[in-house]
Amino acid sequence: MSTFFISDLHLSEQRPNIVALFLKFLGSEAKEAEALYILGDLFEYWIGDEVGSLPHVKPVLDALRSLTDSGVPVYIMHGNRDFLLGKQFASATGCQLINDPVVIKLNGKNVLLMHGDTLCTDDTDYIKFRSFVRNPVWQADFLGKSIDERIAIANNYREMSKTAMNEKPAEIMDTNQEAVADTMSKHGVQTLIHGHTHRPNKHEFELAGNQVTRFVLGDWYEQGSMLVCNEQGCSLENLR
Repeated sequence: MSTFFISDLHLSEQRPNIVALFLKFLGSEAKEAEALYILGDLFEYWIGDEVGSLPHVKPVLDALRSLTDSGVPVYIMHGNRDFLLGKQFASATGCQLINDPVVIKLNGKNVLLMHGDTLCTDDTDYIKFRSFVRNPVWQADFLGKSIDERIAIANNYREMSKTAMNEKPAEIMDTNQEAVADTMSKHGVQTLIHGHTHRPNKHEFELAGNQVTRFVLGDWYEQGSMLVCNEQGCSLENLR
């Protein structure tokens, strides 16, 4: 059996075709998985667990619950868009929220999983913003607002993000190789899997005399993307 890794689906009501593709995936390929890991940004934004009842969200939660009820464990990591996924979401879906970063055993080896945004250390403006919105005081204030107010704030942040991305050199928004090496060394792993940058690839390099590997997961803007890992190794695949 294979373990599946996906990230950066950015599900929203504006992209019903991708929502439909994910629902199809959960009802077909995912049912054959040993486990499914979603490494952040499952949703375009998540303003609190109350939105789980919205028309474009509830089918996703129900499909995840159906998958976990069938015996496939699903692990979800917070991304930079859905870091407010909470206990109600986990209870409704049967998914387990996992830390970022986290080390798991995969085919007998330690593998480091991350969303990947903390590796983009050259993007100092984003790192500051991330620290700001991850502050428990800010989160408590945000969650105390009405749903309409939270949606307006989220939309404003999204527009600010788009503007900022258009003004930054592409390399700034990619991972910093020194940060990658330091993080892998800190956790004592030879394999890292992450998303966030939307640049699917397999990178191999030498670290402390060992050949190590970094897998970058693709986004789900035009098609589905996943990393399939089993005893034969890992490979990036697309779902159209």
